[in-house]
Order: sequence, then structure tokens, then C-alpha cells
Amino acid sequence: MSDFKKLLVWQKAHALALIAHRIAARIRGAQNATLRNQITRAAQSIAANIVEGRGQRSEKDFARFLGYALNSAAELEHHMIVARDISVVTATDFDFVEEKVTEIRKMLYALIARVSRSATPARS
Repeated sequence: MSDFKKLLVWQKAHALALIAHRIAARIRGAQNATLRNQITRAAQSIAANIVEGRGQRSEKDFARFLGYALNSAAELEHHMIVARDISVVTATDFDFVEEKVTEIRKMLYALIARVSRSATPARS
């Protein structure tokens, strides 16, 4: 397996994790501590699952971890919707994260398709 740092989707997911961390840090109030934590954890989990998957022995296992990364992206999107709806993040921050999550999800879907094709044995 090649170095995960060379994967563009990981680079974008890592950048999103840093952005999400900064946004979450601006959310104030003890009542929002769990939301702050969930935003940060979900964003970090996208990149972490790509890393963990890249270290697997098979392409099938890599694709499975890419699916976990997709799930984490959906979770981040949900937490950001909640944060927007309770007015603890700005519309600008929400829109920016939403755009990045959508881009990463598309990349993950494409990578899963490519990896899954290469993991399927050719039939004769």
C-alpha cells in the first residue's frame, strides 16, 4: 500500500479536520461541549479512517475503511447542521464545511469504486 499522505482525498480530509477544529473551538458555552467534541471527532475520523484503511492488507479492506470515512463525513455534516440550526456557527462557516464535505464525499465514492474494481478478480 502506498503512503496515505499522497492521497488527495486524505489531504483534503486533513485540511477539513483542521478547519472543523478551529470552527468548533469558537463554539461557546458548556452546554455545547458535546457538540464541539463531536464536530472535531467526526472531522478527524474522516482522515483517520482513510489512513487506517490505507494500512490494510487488501483493497477490499481499504474500501471498507473508505466507507467508514464516508459515514464520518455524514456525521460531520449532521453535527454542522445542528450547530447552524441552534445558531452556534455562522452561515459562512457552515457553507464552507458543507462544500468541503460534499467534495470529499464525491472523492471517497470515486475512490471506493476504483478500489472495488481492482479488488474484484477478473472473470474469464
